[in-house]
This record gives sequence, structure tokens and C-alpha cells, in this order.
Amino acid sequence: MKINNNPKKIEEVLERMVDQVLPYKESLKNLMKKRKIKLYLGVDPTSSKLHLGHTIGLRKLQEFADLGHEAILIIGTGTVLAGDPSLRDSARSIITQKEVENNIKTWKKQTAKILDFSKIKIKYNGDWLLKLGLKEVIDIASNISAIKLFQRDMFQRRIKRGDTVWTHETLYPLLQGYDSVVLNVDLEIGGTDQVFNMLIGRELQQKMKKKEKFVLTLPLILGVDGKTMSKTSGNCIWLDDSADQMFGKIMSIPDELIAEYFLLTNYPIKEIEKIKKDLKEKKTNPRDLKIKLAEEVVAIYHGQKTADKAKKEFESIFKEKKLPTKIPEFKIKEKKLNILDLMVKTNLSSSKAEAKRLVIQKGVKIDSKLEDDWKKIIEIKKGKVIQIGKRKFAKIG
Repeated sequence: MKINNNPKKIEEVLERMVDQVLPYKESLKNLMKKRKIKLYLGVDPTSSKLHLGHTIGLRKLQEFADLGHEAILIIGTGTVLAGDPSLRDSARSIITQKEVENNIKTWKKQTAKILDFSKIKIKYNGDWLLKLGLKEVIDIASNISAIKLFQRDMFQRRIKRGDTVWTHETLYPLLQGYDSVVLNVDLEIGGTDQVFNMLIGRELQQKMKKKEKFVLTLPLILGVDGKTMSKTSGNCIWLDDSADQMFGKIMSIPDELIAEYFLLTNYPIKEIEKIKKDLKEKKTNPRDLKIKLAEEVVAIYHGQKTADKAKKEFESIFKEKKLPTKIPEFKIKEKKLNILDLMVKTNLSSSKAEAKRLVIQKGVKIDSKLEDDWKKIIEIKKGKVIQIGKRKFAKIG
């Protein structure tokens, strides 16, 4: 495929949703005008599900591929075994090979909503990292100062607290960095939390291959609660969420995140700038913008017809106070149950402790009636509807 070296197109790829280009954006821009570059995005399979935050890097990778450059998605089947310490104040739990294999089973299906695999290659860094011998590991490590590895701010915080920094955690940047050497890339893209790891890769590339490597960083998106989106915090919008779940979650984001989330769609930058301005000057209703945003996002991952249905469903539940058209049904043998047991049996709560908290916080309704007594015994009848918050429902079948 011939590269598109149109300066306007290159500028757009290096500007939209980009935090910074290191060492210099102009140098990368000039290289992209001259020849096809090789680049990659790496993602560790710490979970079986991908969230909306992952799409920032995936979309950027596709943008480079659409310009005709050689784009690679690396699935970190090797690096994940060490565990990325970035932005963490404690070590990650060691993941097993079986968990890794289970996690990546549906990844291609999830990423296919964004990536065109006729233009993008998938590689697994376990294919080369797990084959390294002692000599190779020593050769890689001899290029990077141990002091530099320990200077990471999260390690320094742990040291000051008297907590442990494990040796395998300090090796992680070397393993990620070695991906650049193996693939001999011109560019690595990743989140702002990956700057340290990517720059280690740049240094390894310079020392082991005598070659420059650029680094392009992308912002981390915040979750529905206004905090960094991550699976541990439970604030994610997952790519495999149903259309109704996705729509409802987007409607619940803080108003200040609306413009940022529009960057995850195909909306032109000029229109997003206008949205920012209108919000700041209070010229538009945030709720109306969220409906537009939710429609856009759901259409990308589920199609326009499904997005239209999700919008109608949302308005029916929240504007007209109607029940959802589809509610999961559960058959229960008992004739009576404590409300906490009922919530667990209908999968509305993962534990009785969580269920109790939801009842005390006045977040539970049965047949539209608020229930705030966690000791209450509920009579089991077919058709009875249990509701948690605004979006979670279950029906007794």
C-alpha cells in the first residue's frame, strides 16, 4: 500500500488525541513524508475484556495504518508475566499462562470493531521474550542503568513507605523495551502511563540497533466516576457491554468529561471545540450532548439501528419511568427470601455485604417501591421486579 504523505493528514494523525511526540514531532512528521514507517502499540492481557480507554491507542494505530504505514498490535503474552508497575503503588498479582490464554480468546473479536486486520498485524511478544536465555537477558540489561530503573516515581513512593519493590518489576521496562529492538520499529505509541517504558525502549533501540525510535503518547481517559478508567475500579465502559449498558454508562459520566469522550468518536475536532465552548458558556444542555455522545459511541460498537433502539429504551426508562423491555428473569424455588439473599440470587449483587450496603444507601426498589430494611423478608411471586439504582433490573420468572 502506497503511503499517504499529505501534510494535512499527517498533522491530523499527530494532533488528534495526542499528548506529545518525543523527541520532536517535526522530525517524525518529516520521516512520515519520506517513507513508510514501522510502529506498534502494545497491550498486556491482564483481563479478558477491553474498555473504551483501550480504544484511544487502537484508533491511533488504525490511523497510521490508513496512511499506509506498517502498524503492529503487540499482545504482551510475555511482558504480562512480569506485570507492568506503571502507576501502581503495589506489585501486580502474578498471572498464569492459562489465565493469559483465556484472556486473549476474544480479543481479536473485540478489537475488530476498531481495527482492520487486512492492514494491521498481530504479534505476541511471548514468542521472543519467553525464548530469551540468561546471556540475552544480561546483554539487554547491560544497556540500562539500574539507578534509572529505580528512579521511577511509583518505586520511590514505595521505598519511602518502606514497601517492597520486586526485582521482576524493575525488569518490566527492559522487556517492553526489547520489543522495539526485535521489531526494529520507528515509532511506539502508548498511554501517558507508558512514557518511562517507551523511553527505555528508545534507549535500547539506539544502543542495540543504532537507530532512532520515536514515542507518541496518548492521554488516559477517565471512567464514569471521573477517575482513571481501570478494571480494578469498576468504572469501565467495556467494548462487549450491551448497547443499553453502554448507552446508560455514557449518560452517567460527569459533565466535564463530555468533550473528552467525543474525541473517542469520529466527530471533527472543530465540532468538539464548539462543544467545549458551548458547555463552558452554558449555551447547551449537557444531557442533550450526552445523548448525542451515547448514540455516537453505541453506533460505533453496535451499529446505528441498535444505537437508535438503545436511545429509545433509555428515554423510556428515565424520562417516562417505564421498565426496560427486556429484563433478565430468574426462577427461584423458595416462597420467601431475605432481601439480601434475593439480590444475590438474581445476580444484582455479588455478595450479601454489597447488597446490604445498597439497601442502606436506598438504592433498591422492588416493584418500584423503595426498600430500606435489609432484614426484610420478601414474598416470591412471578413477575416481581427488583431494581438496583437506575440501570440494573431483574425479574422473578
